[in-house]
Amino acid sequence: MQKQNNNRKQGSQYDKIIRENLEVTLPVIVRDVLNLDVLVSEELPDDIQHTKERKPDSLKKITDTDGNTYVLQVEFQLEDEKEMVYRMAEYNIMLMRKYQLPIKQYVIFLKEKKPGMSTFLDTPNHKYHYNLILITDIDYKLFIKSDTIEVKILGILANFGKQNNQYAINYIIKELKSLIKGDFARSRYFNQLRILAQLRKSIKLEFENTMQSISTFFKEEDDFFYQRGKKETKEKMSHAVIKNLIIKLGLTDEQAADIIEVDVNFVKNIRAELNNK
Repeated sequence: MQKQNNNRKQGSQYDKIIRENLEVTLPVIVRDVLNLDVLVSEELPDDIQHTKERKPDSLKKITDTDGNTYVLQVEFQLEDEKEMVYRMAEYNIMLMRKYQLPIKQYVIFLKEKKPGMSTFLDTPNHKYHYNLILITDIDYKLFIKSDTIEVKILGILANFGKQNNQYAINYIIKELKSLIKGDFARSRYFNQLRILAQLRKSIKLEFENTMQSISTFFKEEDDFFYQRGKKETKEKMSHAVIKNLIIKLGLTDEQAADIIEVDVNFVKNIRAELNNK
């Protein structure tokens, strides 16, 4: 049970990252991974059937440069799911019924181990197929060449080709560092990178070594959440000291602010609190 809960928690982490970044990453995936020539893309509601346990990751109404219109469904899959072909077939029928358009469906598998799940249904009364794409078959440089941080991050899941793992990981991190500005963004995107890297057991050692080698870039003192906590602690301490300076020593706002080295308005707010009490 504990293992199931851990797997569910990890799965939700990956799913959260994919969904948070989808608006930015999907156009690149559609163009460069699926090789679809899109002229117009229109968002479609994902509640195609309220009783379904899981909503589609992405639904778009696409018109290509040849004037063809169809519904595009893209799913990001973590597990080698035996029932996947039936789930995709259900989506296919429901989408055809609702939109009366051709349906194109793609499942992008995010782990490095090749899945065994079927992509075909072939029975006397039903023939069906969806497209399965392994992200480890895609050249990581396709993602790295993007000017968008969210797209570059996907490079950690892709194929390093002839590059050794250490070189490729260093290259990805170097590219991210060149774009990320600010403590909050740095904390967010490198945390995403760490989480996604866990999907690739084959690079675990090299990734950990690389993260240690740039420890100066990730010093705890520079972390956004650490700095915020440090600031809050300092303010609490200053708050207590200023109260004593006002009550016990009778200092003015300016004198107390000068001693504690804070803005005078901070002291005035504390004095107002004391007066209200």
